[in-house]
Amino acid sequence: MEYSSISPVTMFMNAGPVGKAVMAMLILASVWTWVLIVEGIVAVLRISRAARSVRAGGPAGLLAPIEAAGEHAGSFDLPGESIGEKRERVAEIMSRVGRELLTHAEGGLPNLAVISSVAPFVGLFGTVWGIMTSFAGIAQSQDTSLAVVAPGIAEALAATAYGLAAAIPASVGYNRIGAAFARAGQQVAHYVEDKALAITSEHAVPARQREAA
Repeated sequence: MEYSSISPVTMFMNAGPVGKAVMAMLILASVWTWVLIVEGIVAVLRISRAARSVRAGGPAGLLAPIEAAGEHAGSFDLPGESIGEKRERVAEIMSRVGRELLTHAEGGLPNLAVISSVAPFVGLFGTVWGIMTSFAGIAQSQDTSLAVVAPGIAEALAATAYGLAAAIPASVGYNRIGAAFARAGQQVAHYVEDKALAITSEHAVPARQREAA
């Protein structure tokens, strides 16, 4: 194996079959990581933008299912139910729909967690295999010169680098996007509280008018 360059492509092309398999898996994991990161950023920005817009009096947009669930729940009264109890019921139904929406938007976060946890160990497997290759080369050639050891060591270190290249973005993305989703969830919760209050207040006025009549 000739290592005239330390570029990732050269390292991959000069690796053995096992090393190539490990690096290929880590390359796919790295690409998938960035896809999930972009999807997560887009999703959290859309939810945050929709929450800010609707609380400012704009259209519900992405939060329309939450608003529709609240309007449906507030359109009927339960016997003996007070206004406070109705508000809690409407808010709970809206919160349930909001949690479902956030859970769907957060679909890629568990995958980021898996990649950040597993990728270093996959890279470590490649590292161990490369070192084993080096020792096998020493045993076969009965020579401990650098020329015999270097290819296996280079393959081992390349596998480690590929593993870190997949794990580090996945770990950072998981933590940062998870925190962003938590903030977006708080914005949605505030919207649910405000909307539940508005819905119950709107439906309370006709009820009082009917009682007065």
